[in-house]
Amino acid sequence: MHASLSFDQAPPISVPYRFFLVAPWFGVMAGILLAWSGSDAFVSRWTPEALALTHLIALGFMLQAMCGALFQFIPVAVGGNVWRPKLVANTVQPLLLLATLLLVAGFLFSRPGLLSAAVPFFLLALGGFVMVVALALWRTPATGMTLWAMRMAIGGLAVTVLLGSLLAEALAYGLAVPIVELTNVHLVWGLGGWALMLLAGVSYHVVPMFQLTKPYPLWFTRWFGPLLLLLLLAWSLRLFLDLSRWSMLVTLPLLAILSVYAGLTLWLQYTRRRKIHDATSLYFRVAMVSMLILAISGAAFVLWPALGADPRSVVWLGILAFAGVFVSAISGMMYKIVPFLNWLHLQRLGGPISAVPNMKKMIPAEAMTGQLRLHVLAVVLLLAAVWQPGLTRLAGLTLAASCAWLGWNLVGSVRRYQGFRDQIRAAA
Repeated sequence: MHASLSFDQAPPISVPYRFFLVAPWFGVMAGILLAWSGSDAFVSRWTPEALALTHLIALGFMLQAMCGALFQFIPVAVGGNVWRPKLVANTVQPLLLLATLLLVAGFLFSRPGLLSAAVPFFLLALGGFVMVVALALWRTPATGMTLWAMRMAIGGLAVTVLLGSLLAEALAYGLAVPIVELTNVHLVWGLGGWALMLLAGVSYHVVPMFQLTKPYPLWFTRWFGPLLLLLLLAWSLRLFLDLSRWSMLVTLPLLAILSVYAGLTLWLQYTRRRKIHDATSLYFRVAMVSMLILAISGAAFVLWPALGADPRSVVWLGILAFAGVFVSAISGMMYKIVPFLNWLHLQRLGGPISAVPNMKKMIPAEAMTGQLRLHVLAVVLLLAAVWQPGLTRLAGLTLAASCAWLGWNLVGSVRRYQGFRDQIRAAA
């Protein structure tokens, strides 16, 4: 892994921004849907509302933002040459947008035809994205565990997409497949093999760099990804073998390595050189605390089956994973990436240094901090609503407001970039 960043290979600023600027509004849609659905959404993970909410966050918010980040991170941080990034982004992003809306509508309105219609768009968009990104990751001369974690994450995304496509076709056409077990495997690969693997790999690089912490220990970066991959493969055996106690034997180690990752990251943040915390570092702290609560809750549900038998227990874990861990981590990353990209591309215009504003001026600190607090309130209300259904509509409205504020902050940053860009060009 190169110690320095390679800015010369950065794609046009429009490439990551077309993903980043769309992502928060899927969170707004999820919050509005939750407020409209009320307490029915949290009765079980299998309700149409719960399935629609899950995919609005997983495919709309998370996947859009993560794809945009990869277009930027691969060439800059690991020296990978992404083929025609603007063309690929301009093709992948609208296809992904259309596929997500079709899938969510299919779940929400119980229309199997819409589920099936979404599949070719997903396969085309993400199949092309995986091939282009995988080629860039395998051709780069860089080394290090960040690179290997990203390679494994892309493989995890491919598995997730294939399993999800099979599930959508099975629901649409009544195929004879084990729906429940296939869904569980699809979910674990999506959250673990794709999202968590990518989050960990990126954090090896950006946590020490941007949060001024010590590096992750070598033993951890060397073993976390391969061990996570091994446990995911073991989990997937449930599709082929009838192992009554297999879930406990695999789930507990999975939860254990989640705890190690979260605890170690929190420790690095606690012992970092710079004690001043901004919204980006606090967002990451919220994500890691949520991951610890997720691991502890999951272990309790496994060890005490009476707790896990309640269908709301899975909803509790889902909120911790999607809203608590990944929406938090991704929001913090975007608050760091977007101002940095503004600053980088303004400098590359060739104007005087004095014309390029400080990164802290791209998004006001009080706006980021206020939005962070609202997000934390939304997560708390979502968790409380699992057990107190009367809070569901308030939780949905709070989530929608938080994501709208995030989207507005990002739009404001882009407007500031455009204003400074025009000033520099006029001066030139």
